[in-house]
Amino acid sequence: MIKWFKNTGPGVLVAAAFIGPGTVTLCTLAGVKYGYSLLWAMTLSIVATVVLQEMSARIGIITQKGLVSVIKEQIKSPILTKITIILILSAIVVGNAAYEAGNISGASLGISALFGNNLYYLYPIIIGVIAFGLLYIGNYKVLERSLVFLVIIMSISFLLTAIITKPNISLMLKGMFIPSFPNGSTLTIIGLIGTTVVPYNLFLHASLVKEKWKNKNDLKYSRKDTFIAIVFGGFVSMSIIVAASAMKGVEIKNGIDLAKGLEPLYGNFAKYFLGIGLFAAGITSAITAPLAAAYVAKSCFGWDVGLKNLKFRIVWLIILVLGVVFSSLKINPIEIIKFAQVANGILLPIIALFLLWIVNKTTVLGTYKNGIFQNIISGIIILITIILGFKSVLKVFELL
Repeated sequence: MIKWFKNTGPGVLVAAAFIGPGTVTLCTLAGVKYGYSLLWAMTLSIVATVVLQEMSARIGIITQKGLVSVIKEQIKSPILTKITIILILSAIVVGNAAYEAGNISGASLGISALFGNNLYYLYPIIIGVIAFGLLYIGNYKVLERSLVFLVIIMSISFLLTAIITKPNISLMLKGMFIPSFPNGSTLTIIGLIGTTVVPYNLFLHASLVKEKWKNKNDLKYSRKDTFIAIVFGGFVSMSIIVAASAMKGVEIKNGIDLAKGLEPLYGNFAKYFLGIGLFAAGITSAITAPLAAAYVAKSCFGWDVGLKNLKFRIVWLIILVLGVVFSSLKINPIEIIKFAQVANGILLPIIALFLLWIVNKTTVLGTYKNGIFQNIISGIIILITIILGFKSVLKVFELL
C-alpha cells in the first residue's frame, strides 16, 4: 500500500482536472432529468479516458518529452507543423482561459454554500490567491500532494452525498451498462462524455509523468496510477448523478442547487459536504487548467525550462488572472466558452488521431508501441470522439 501511494500522482491530477464545476453541474442536471439512465455514458467516458490517457502517459515516459514536442518531431512538413502548433496553442490557451472562470466561480459557489453570499465578491480572489500560491511554489511534489488531498476531500464529499440518498443498486447497475437514449438526452450524453475526455489532459499527463518517472520500467506504475485514478474519478462523477436522481422535479440551475435540493431531506449535512466538494472540484481544476496551458506553451515554443521559470509562470499566470477577473466582475464569458467548445470539439479527435499515429511508430516507442487489440479499442474511441467533436461544434452553432 505504501509503495502504491508513493507511485501515485499524475493520474490523480488528471482526475482532478476533469472533475470540475462544469462536470458537477452537468452530472447534476443529468441525474435530475434522467435519473440513472445516463450512467452508461460515464462508463463509456471512463473507458475512453483510460485508453487515451494511458497512451499519452506511455509517450511521456518512453520519450521523456511533452506530447507537443513529439508531434512536432514527427511532422516533417514545416507548414503542417506551424498549422498544428497554432491550432493546439490557440485551442488550449484560449479554451483554458475561458473554462478557468468557470472553475473559479464553481469553487466560489462551494465557499458560499459554507459561509454565505455576503462576501461573494472576495471569494474568486481568495481562490485565485490559493491557486497562485500552489503554482508559484513550482515544486511538483508539493503540487501533487496538495491536489491529491483536495481530490480525496472532493471524492468523499460526493460519494457520501450519493450514499445518503440510498440508491437502488439494481437500477444503478442497469444504467451503468445498458445504453438508453431518453427523449432530449442526446446533448446531455455528448456533454457527459466531453466533460470527461478532456483534450488538455492528454498534454498535461504526458508532461506530468516525465516529472515523476524517468525509467521505462516505471510504465507499470503509470498504468496502475492512470487506471485507478480515472476509474475512481469516474465513480465520483457517477455519484453526483446518483445523488441528483433523488431530486426529481427540483429546478436545478447550477451545481450548488444540488445541496439546496437535498436540504429538506437531509438537512445541512448534505449542504456542507456538497459545498466542500464543489470547492475542491473548482480549485483543483483552477490549478490544473493554467498548468496544462503552460506545459503546452513550453512544448510549442521549445522552452527547456522548469516549473519555476519566468516564461512558464507568465503563461499560467495569464490564464489564472483572466479566470479571476471574469469571475470577480461577473462577466459572463459565454461567447468565449462557445469558442472554447468549438476548439475542444475540433481538437479532441485531431489529438486522438495524432496519439494513435504516434503510439504505432516503432521509431518513437519501439517495443512499447500499440498492439492489435489496443488499436481496435483506440479506433472505436477515436470514432466516438469524431462524432462527439462534430456534434459539439453543431451544438454551439445552433446556439449562436
